[in-house]
Amino acid sequence: MDKTIGNPISWAARNLGATSEHIAESVSTVGSSETHEMPVVQTLTISDLRACLLAGYHDFLETRADAIFIVLIYPIAGLLMFGIGLNMDMVPLLAPLIAGFALIGPVAAVGLYEISRKREQGAEVHWLDALGVFRSPSFGAILALGFYLVMLLLIWLMVAQSLYAQTLGPEPPASFGSFAAEVFTTGAGWAMIVIGTTIGFLFALMALAISVVSFPLLLDRKVGLPVAVVTSVRVLRHNPGVILTWGFVVAAMLVVGAIPMLLGLIVVMPVLGHATWHLYRRAVA
Repeated sequence: MDKTIGNPISWAARNLGATSEHIAESVSTVGSSETHEMPVVQTLTISDLRACLLAGYHDFLETRADAIFIVLIYPIAGLLMFGIGLNMDMVPLLAPLIAGFALIGPVAAVGLYEISRKREQGAEVHWLDALGVFRSPSFGAILALGFYLVMLLLIWLMVAQSLYAQTLGPEPPASFGSFAAEVFTTGAGWAMIVIGTTIGFLFALMALAISVVSFPLLLDRKVGLPVAVVTSVRVLRHNPGVILTWGFVVAAMLVVGAIPMLLGLIVVMPVLGHATWHLYRRAVA
């Protein structure tokens, strides 16, 4: 059967009422769970990561038009933030902004998890299926966890700004070139790099711990936000080496995708998003 995009307006009209009911239900069940038993965490290996990336790549190939349409918002938003930073003399925050943007990557990929979930069930999928997250009974919990990651990003930016003020600041640099020269040719600049990288790693570790499987789990099962977050942390504690490796793989792929003015994220984000769903499937029984 040929895939069709469909009519977004008619689709939205048919589902508006159902979506409103699901949102109301989800807000009332953010902290609830249908079961008192915690999900079972399984042991992972490096080969699982390779298999998840391969499966994510296959999902991307099968639904690449859908995924690119959704994730196109991500690099566009990044470019806008990049431009705003230049225009508002926020050059010292550009690197932390781009690095910290990865903290909210799991939020941007929620629609991709939904597509992979439906493909796994054998259903025909198109880009509108990504909007099914709004009808999920756990939408309230997804929204709350997404808000937490956004707040984590804002705190990271405030820390980065304070670090700049204590090293190369507090006055803004005269130009991007002079700022780059100060960063790489002065002791204060290298101190900012080392301290900033260390603090940034801690923020990234925090985000990884609470979100590595929590968003897919919330989509897949009617569990409360505490259960999803605790399960995600347990996956990290049970498989520290594998999950940390996964974090480094994600960071490396995001860096590669960000190099060509963030446009590489159009491919990197959907592959990682689909792969995260398959990682959840292997990590949680």
